[in-house]
Amino acid sequence: MFKLVVGIVKGAIIGGALGYGAFALQIQTGFDSPWLTYGVVGALVGLIAGRPIWSLLRDKHATAWVSILRAAVGFGVGCGLYALIAKVWNPSAITVADYNVFTWQVTLGGGIGAVWGGLVELDDAIGDDKKPAGEPARLDPGPGAKPRAAPKR
Repeated sequence: MFKLVVGIVKGAIIGGALGYGAFALQIQTGFDSPWLTYGVVGALVGLIAGRPIWSLLRDKHATAWVSILRAAVGFGVGCGLYALIAKVWNPSAITVADYNVFTWQVTLGGGIGAVWGGLVELDDAIGDDKKPAGEPARLDPGPGAKPRAAPKR
């Protein structure tokens, strides 16, 4: 449960920050591409949420392709969630400080990032209760072997 909350918070912060950057870019230059904005939100959340790409680069037994695939899928998830909200659901406007909550890049980017970040952290947390890879496996002595005494402390 803790990992889920961490993923939601990570995703909301990343999505809100990228959404604010897109909002500022729209004000300064007039460039507005919501598909690109929310796709990049999903991709960046996929790279950072869960096990971030820099931890996979340091681990000799892991591969960076996991984060790269999460980023690619995250781009599609970000675009898909935007399509569901803007094109399919099309909610009525809820304005806060003259901004519609469902179309303002900061709030929608934070929401999309929170959903994808929660899913990525939840997926990454599955299997955490297993033994770490660094511990050697104990071999079964086989049938007929004498049981070993517990070590004295």
